[in-house]
Amino acid sequence: MNFVGLCVIIRTRNRTCDVTCNDSFPMLVSSEDAASLAAVVTGSVLLPGDSGYDDERAVFNLNHELMPAVIVVVENAADVQAAIAFAAARRRPVLVKATGHQMVGTADDAVMIATRRMNDVTIDAVGRTARVGAGAVWGEVVAAAAKDGLAPLNGSNPTVGVCGYTLGGGLSPTLGRSHGYAADHVRSLEVVTADGELRQVDAHSEPELFWAMLGGKGNFGVVTALEFDVFPVARLYGGGIYFPGERMADVLRAWTAWHPGTPETMISSFAVLRLPPLPALPEPLRGVFSVSLRFAYNGTAVDGERMIAPLRAVGPAILDTVRDMPYSEVASIHDEPTEPLPYYERGVMLREFPAQAQDRLIELVGPESDTTMWIAELRALGGAWDREPAAGNAVATRGLPYSLLGVEVGPLSQEQRLKESVAALLDGMKPWAGDRRLVNNLAPEEAADAAAVYGPERHARLAAVKRTYDPTNMFRINHNVAPAT
Repeated sequence: MNFVGLCVIIRTRNRTCDVTCNDSFPMLVSSEDAASLAAVVTGSVLLPGDSGYDDERAVFNLNHELMPAVIVVVENAADVQAAIAFAAARRRPVLVKATGHQMVGTADDAVMIATRRMNDVTIDAVGRTARVGAGAVWGEVVAAAAKDGLAPLNGSNPTVGVCGYTLGGGLSPTLGRSHGYAADHVRSLEVVTADGELRQVDAHSEPELFWAMLGGKGNFGVVTALEFDVFPVARLYGGGIYFPGERMADVLRAWTAWHPGTPETMISSFAVLRLPPLPALPEPLRGVFSVSLRFAYNGTAVDGERMIAPLRAVGPAILDTVRDMPYSEVASIHDEPTEPLPYYERGVMLREFPAQAQDRLIELVGPESDTTMWIAELRALGGAWDREPAAGNAVATRGLPYSLLGVEVGPLSQEQRLKESVAALLDGMKPWAGDRRLVNNLAPEEAADAAAVYGPERHARLAAVKRTYDPTNMFRINHNVAPAT
């Protein structure tokens, strides 16, 4: 059935959208076309209204909705190839979703490839590598590696997808300062490109595609599996120290003076928290304005305790969770939400953080400010994050010493307020902001800023790779690198 040129009204759970009659309105996928696709895939094919469609399109951020024309729940690389061939024949964009922590656009006319069933994890304890499927999340990899006394360069939240995180660089708050970005330790990628070909990609077989994918996010193909290094780390000394928010200036200045003198095996960050009175939160933090120092030290508890003693001495803590722990429990350090919620977040990199910047941050989110921001987090980088890996990749943020992230939580009806709140923080810190950014910390509306994210030379190289492997920009529902003309 051809729906082009019809006047239609698309009604969804959250909105009603009037669509003007014109020939550019996308064709809906017919049941006949869906059936033909279902006949050649092992997984399932879902149209709007089908049972399971809403579950598969759901994302972690409840303020973001996807309405793809068709969802292909893939189970293997051949399913991915079939979905891409289907999209190419109909000139449709392709969106890939594992967990949906970072989505761009609503994907109204897209073929969505849902990879959550491809979550196999294999650990090679002798070779110290992990091979994981496209749908694996960090909690699964951490648990599997821990059985052999090994650890990956995982993120702070165990529900984040390994693939999207790694393709965006991967800033591990537990081991990154001594080992670099997660992208730096990828050995190989199994990728289906826009031409439907399944490629084994590494630094030798397809060096330009390998370079671009590691840092270039999902612009160049659909990763079906990746292999990366894991490290002999069985335990960490880590956790958080929470102080009353009124002590922000003392805690911030003490931490800022302290962290540059620490070894690369010590990772730390500073966060300002205005948490709601939710039962899921520890009682001392429930509904309380606080500031937190987070630590992850890959060394003995004795050395770690001695190292952070000057910060413990800043003043009485509301809560102190720093302890020796098995690596399998590192998600407790940041203790981030693991259930979907409505939020808005955006981040920048800082090129420096002098006394004037510290004062400004205190003005923006400190005890005298009127901000409602749930979390403003400053991560100290340096160390291996500044060193280029042997093979090189597209990660753009080396040499920038801080990552600043603002997070607001609230329903879609408060979208403008949420965005203005985060913008007030980032705009206020502009005098110290770097000229490159971490793609994993971008908001959806920043999808057109790829040149600014990567810098002109890196962006030009990415665009040239895009022209080779995705000349029609099939993979464009993302922070998009358009093909070079």
